[in-house]
Amino acid sequence: MLNTVRFVTIGQTPRTDMVPDLVARLPEGTLIREVGALDGLDPAEVTALAPGPGEARLVTRMADGTQAVVGKAKMHARLQGILDGVGPDPAVVTVLLCTGEFPGLRGPGVFLDAQHLVDHGVAALCAGMKRVGLLLPAAEQADEFHWRPAPHQELRVTWASPYVGDRFDDAARELSGCDAVVMHCMGFTEEQRRRVAGTSGRPVLLARRFVAAAVAQLL
Repeated sequence: MLNTVRFVTIGQTPRTDMVPDLVARLPEGTLIREVGALDGLDPAEVTALAPGPGEARLVTRMADGTQAVVGKAKMHARLQGILDGVGPDPAVVTVLLCTGEFPGLRGPGVFLDAQHLVDHGVAALCAGMKRVGLLLPAAEQADEFHWRPAPHQELRVTWASPYVGDRFDDAARELSGCDAVVMHCMGFTEEQRRRVAGTSGRPVLLARRFVAAAVAQLL
């Protein structure tokens, strides 16, 4: 029986901005473990993981609450090393808390990739919509992002960092003409979702809700 969740983040642990919200949606008594791909690294080592020329970027959070931007290819290799090292456990479900696409990434035992959960969930909920809004953590990700709508749908993209600045009202207004807005990053919070929904007047889908709901079904 699965009774333990291992959350793997691309940032540093503890993820006090995210994990308590996820745990609140899981069965009482669930055991939690956290692993961070940047755990134990000093600032120079984190800087070395910044995106290289032409490399897609990922936005994440450090333990002190600051934002870090890392290269996706570098992070793919680092995550695979971490997942290879933890080993399978019949009582543990391992969850990658990043909605970036990592083709071929393999996890031990029962392994859930947030990207698959969010993308398939969004496709199902938005199947009958004509215009979908996508909110990302960084403006540069608009041209790098993997998710695409159905052929009959229009996609509008804007950004607001969940970690620095405050661009949520502007972003919400930019997406107010959409049938729904997708906050496509695990760093976005429930409070930020409510702000975007209130300003845009549209339904807003939050990545971490998809993930928590899926994990809860396995416990």
